[in-house]
Amino acid sequence: MNWNLLRKAEWLGPERARAYLFILALTISAGLAFLLLTSRGGIDRNGFLLGTDFISFWSAGQMLHGGANVYDIQAHIAAQRALHAVPGEFTAFFYPPNFLPMVWPLGLLPYFPALFAWLVVTGASWIAAVRAWFGTLGLKGPALVLLIAFPPVFATMTHGQTSFLVAALLGGGLLVVRERPWLAGLLIGLATIKPQFGLLVPVALLATASWRTIIAAGGAAIALAGLAALAFGPQVWSDWLAVTSAAGEATDNGTIGFAKMVSLFAGLRLLGVASTPAFVAQVALALAVAGAVGAVAWRKPFSPGLAALVLAGAPLATPFVLDYDLLLTAFPLAYLFSQARRHGFQDWERITIATTFAAGVFARPLAINVGIPLMPLVLIGLFLLVLRRVHAEATHGQPDGPVPARA
Repeated sequence: MNWNLLRKAEWLGPERARAYLFILALTISAGLAFLLLTSRGGIDRNGFLLGTDFISFWSAGQMLHGGANVYDIQAHIAAQRALHAVPGEFTAFFYPPNFLPMVWPLGLLPYFPALFAWLVVTGASWIAAVRAWFGTLGLKGPALVLLIAFPPVFATMTHGQTSFLVAALLGGGLLVVRERPWLAGLLIGLATIKPQFGLLVPVALLATASWRTIIAAGGAAIALAGLAALAFGPQVWSDWLAVTSAAGEATDNGTIGFAKMVSLFAGLRLLGVASTPAFVAQVALALAVAGAVGAVAWRKPFSPGLAALVLAGAPLATPFVLDYDLLLTAFPLAYLFSQARRHGFQDWERITIATTFAAGVFARPLAINVGIPLMPLVLIGLFLLVLRRVHAEATHGQPDGPVPARA
């Protein structure tokens, strides 16, 4: 095999990349249209409510208005089935109480208006964060076709998930650490609604001595936690802690589905590796990623490159990550592309950018139907390439080695 076809990937020029983007955008648009046109009364052809996972958030909002315990699993099942029941199916709610003030307004609306409002508000927030990154990195756009063609957008919309919101908060917050540290801390503190994606953030902030952002993030997280306790009672925290073991068991035993997840832990479990060695490998990877982030960040100013590295490592540092969570990779992909446009593409960058961008289309079907967990390898490749660029930028101000011609 001629590895230069992948290592250099010079065949993947601008015109061909644009053509692939349009094909991908048309395919995803056709898939969304098919889903909507074949649904009846808000129920898709497989019997699921449109928005699937959103029923958990909406039901939590309904329960909060009724004074019920959102962490009572049986009560949550009953609340969901009062709207729509699928035999043997239940969408769990394991989010920390920090998330409760955000789902409370959803209970004021019927299900479908709430779903529409949720996707519009959180989707617009993510687009605003992406636009901010593009502007900071000196890129034009992003073009609408680029957003439509990005598979995690489709996955987030069809699942009604939190990924738009979490990616907007983390992506937007990390981008402005140096220029607007207090705002950065506020956004990062709000992102604690899904804390597993913030594991690398303290490493980067401490290594760069970003004290104002650390103070603001801690204050925002504590304030959000206090608001939840004040509004819904302090017992929500003990209730949540009581169900975290169920969340761990669901991850460990594959209740969610190892093929749907994209972490190293899930990939190894899908291949038949026992739980303990798979978890050890996951911890080792998380420590290696954290060590790399800390080494690059140590005593240096916070930069968009470091932010991109943290966001590229975020899906690698946790065992619990699904394909819609890969909205986070939009930011490191933008950084990697901007560096390549400025200094020329280095080995493996074209194919890694293209594969990471499009992987959401084929990674889950490949894992489900063939049992091949591709995404951990793709995400490791993305992290290593971003790390190479950030290291070169921090030490030399440009890529290591000869600068190739601009594509």
